[in-house]
Amino acid sequence: MDGGVPYNPRTVEEIFRDFKGRRAGMIKALTTDVEEFYQQCDPEKENLCLYGFPSEQWEVNLPAEEVPPELPEPALGINFARDGMQEKDWLSLVAVHSDSWLLSVAFYFGARFGFDKADRKRLFNMINDLPTVFEVVTGAAKKQTKEKSLVSNHSGSKSKSNSKKLQRGSEPLPKYSKAVPSKDEDDDGLEEEEEEHGETLCGACGESDGADEFWICCDICEKWFHGKCVKITPARAEHIKQYKCPSCSNKRARP
Repeated sequence: MDGGVPYNPRTVEEIFRDFKGRRAGMIKALTTDVEEFYQQCDPEKENLCLYGFPSEQWEVNLPAEEVPPELPEPALGINFARDGMQEKDWLSLVAVHSDSWLLSVAFYFGARFGFDKADRKRLFNMINDLPTVFEVVTGAAKKQTKEKSLVSNHSGSKSKSNSKKLQRGSEPLPKYSKAVPSKDEDDDGLEEEEEEHGETLCGACGESDGADEFWICCDICEKWFHGKCVKITPARAEHIKQYKCPSCSNKRARP
């Protein structure tokens, strides 16, 4: 289903890279592209599946015609429950089935190319270090990391800061954002309480890497996003008084 291009990862690293790409595509469908995904899952259509591709793209389509298919098939008929459930519950259910499919594809490749016990264990451990699609979609991933070490680049006082938009890395912070004060700043009289955050995960891709990238926080759900994941640049963020992520914007737009 990946554009007809044969793709056969053979090593643990290649299969993990394949897994991450497919996972990123499915997370994108259920978060930043949720409005488009919702519209494509029309209950009036035939049985539809959500596919994730190694290229980090997603597609809603009919199942493969050949039996058995080249790869394990995703959950069939996800569109039929769309209007019979609360949207967040439906998205969570699709996320659970997406996690199951991603694992089945990864270990299908592992079985196909004769992985031994050590390789299977290493692949699972690499996969298990990432939050599941379900955890990203429901926000559980962020809650699970709150008790971890302080990430100073994402800390700030809610009572002191009117905006949560933040530039990470070596580039300067925007004027409207306040970072955790350093010891030198404290000596100058800036005594802000530090709000502890766990390892922050992007609400779109579910990953915490990108320390030198631009991040932005939704003023509604308070989730952090890579700027590139939600198509917001630092220059554009300068003119946003209240940022709403795609999910929060769609919730208010849809009756």
